[in-house]
Amino acid sequence: MVQNTITAFYDNYDDAARTVSRLEAAGIPHADISLVANNANEAYSQHATRSFDEDESRSGAAGTGATIGTLAGGGAGLLAGLGMLAIPGLGPVVAAGWIVSTLVGAGAGAAVGGLAGALIDAGVSEEEAHVYTEGVRRGGALVTVKVGEADMGRTIDILDDEGRVDIEERQNAWRSEGWEGYAPPIGAAASTTTSLTTDMLPNPLDEADRRRLEIEVEDEREDSIKDRGLGNVDSGKT
Repeated sequence: MVQNTITAFYDNYDDAARTVSRLEAAGIPHADISLVANNANEAYSQHATRSFDEDESRSGAAGTGATIGTLAGGGAGLLAGLGMLAIPGLGPVVAAGWIVSTLVGAGAGAAVGGLAGALIDAGVSEEEAHVYTEGVRRGGALVTVKVGEADMGRTIDILDDEGRVDIEERQNAWRSEGWEGYAPPIGAAASTTTSLTTDMLPNPLDEADRRRLEIEVEDEREDSIKDRGLGNVDSGKT
């Protein structure tokens, strides 16, 4: 069955946690839901049952991944497996679900590729992944759900009901404050810019048009020479 990845941004952990609980109550499997929320100043540490950094340093990536999988599918619900994690470039977060196994890599809980990389691996576009990461950096929370076509409608309804933020409007607000946004690699930027501005640039001349243009230019030069009284002087000579 083909699954779609839906990511919803919330202003705080509490809204995101309520969303997770409703998704579970609606029958969405624990294993298909994940949550990541900013944990600056340990704002939500009281909800966490563990530190993924400490788990990783003790047991290694393979062991941590197995434990995460067990907790994600446990009868107590996804939030029972909520843990703390430090992501380079982003800071402390609390997280639960399948996305944690992507965030946590080998070597004392280092986050491989960061949150944006984990979202991209899950199927989120590169640009949106960086916008969502900025949202978490600014104090927000993400709920990411993998669902089939049959569950799309009710999943989106639940995400919206619990205060899902219009990420496009929020991104525009950040840009107005000076946030420059995601900058793609140089090669990608060049191709993207070209595709966006094609309708603003003249189309390349085909061979027939080029010949016509050259004839018109030559005629104008001859007219100019005659106007200056130079007669049939060869324009190629000085």
